[in-house]
Amino acid sequence: MMLRILVAATMTATLASPAAFAQEGTAAGAAGGAAVGAAVGGPVGAVVGGVAGAAAGTAIDPPPPEVRQYVVEQPADTVEIQGTVAVGEALPDTVVLKPVPNYQYQYAVVNNKRVLVDPGTRKVVRIIQ
Repeated sequence: MMLRILVAATMTATLASPAAFAQEGTAAGAAGGAAVGAAVGGPVGAVVGGVAGAAAGTAIDPPPPEVRQYVVEQPADTVEIQGTVAVGEALPDTVVLKPVPNYQYQYAVVNNKRVLVDPGTRKVVRIIQ
């Protein structure tokens, strides 16, 4: 039984990546985590998966409209990097991040895309078009 819980938690953590839930938030995280947990560990797995998925979804809920508006309105030069810019991917240290006042986000314009970034991990949490 304990092994099933551990497997469910591990599978949920693996499948509930920030890239998968970045645009969906807490509710989708809880639902997705519960579904994966139930498939792997039955009812107990669903509970564990739902909690883990909700935590992942909450951590990356969409930013408030004023954050998106601020980022769109700021003049900024684009920085070109090799590869694609995607949610969940970390930006290289060569990309200078700019703070969003009163919020724990930073932003940059990379390959002509305005992106919100988690300053602790440098991972893209939202692409703003």
